[in-house]
Amino acid sequence: MKLRLKRGIGENASCSRQRIARSALRAKPGALFSQASRSTSARSDIMPGWQCAPFLKLESVSVRSPHRLLDKIVLITGASRGIGRAVAIRFAEEGANVAVNHYRDGAAAAETLAELAAVSRREGHGARQHCAIEADIGDGAAVADLFADLFARLPRLDILINNAGIQAPTPGEAFEEAQFNRILAVNLTGAALCARHAIAQFLAQGGGGVIINTTSVHEIVPKPGYLAYSIAKGGLGNLTRTLALEFAAHGIRVNAVGPGAVATDMNAAWIHDAAARAAVERHIPLGRAATVEDLAPVFAFLASEDACYITGQTLFACGGLTLFADFKSNWAS
Repeated sequence: MKLRLKRGIGENASCSRQRIARSALRAKPGALFSQASRSTSARSDIMPGWQCAPFLKLESVSVRSPHRLLDKIVLITGASRGIGRAVAIRFAEEGANVAVNHYRDGAAAAETLAELAAVSRREGHGARQHCAIEADIGDGAAVADLFADLFARLPRLDILINNAGIQAPTPGEAFEEAQFNRILAVNLTGAALCARHAIAQFLAQGGGGVIINTTSVHEIVPKPGYLAYSIAKGGLGNLTRTLALEFAAHGIRVNAVGPGAVATDMNAAWIHDAAARAAVERHIPLGRAATVEDLAPVFAFLASEDACYITGQTLFACGGLTLFADFKSNWAS
């Protein structure tokens, strides 16, 4: 049932101006709304001279994910746990077929696959072509094998999520070269290599396609003591913009999501320590660390046609960490 506002003789304006979420409108019939009245009489108390037909009353909320990614084929690197796993689950909810990349994490990948299958059934998508593929994103030959394996299993690729990442201290005066190179290999070079294979496939398919890179607030905010990580995330930002510009004419969109402090295994040093967590969260304008479920919808939006006119952008989903929180109070003037 569609809401429309009527003004004068037959002039219509959609009530979508009042923005009812797609996920709500796609709930099972009767789960969200009930028809309170079939009357189309004027509602001057709402808007003089306008009529609303029919009038719906909110009864209860049963929010479901929209199905914007139905039948899309998605590769997510580093998807056996953390942000990647949450993104995989969200994409499965929206109807996608998800290839879960992992490295030496087979048990977690199997758990993720089981969850994806359950989510697909629950959302009415039936059996999807979910799969797990092990590959070290920091190894160029392994990345090539990953894509060969992917295309042996699935007929095409629609979306690449470059999510694999590692972090370790690399202080500027004393980093170990091997560790420095490994972080860059996984976090930056590996993402570029995955993008290269994905774009070649997108072009062979006739154009179109989406790449989303997982960057960080440290794409633009320095992270002292973590030089390699900062360089990699800054490089991912420019990788995003450069590829977006280079391949825009082919209908290929490239964007990034920049999380802030997220409760994942990578941040185990503080997420289970109440005092340490409070110290972290004092720096976040919204007052709390993110959950992975906070971030997954951002990836789904950028992958969907709702973001069809967005490319070359980093969407910082960081609770306000990029807002220069030290300036919350005016100390400079």
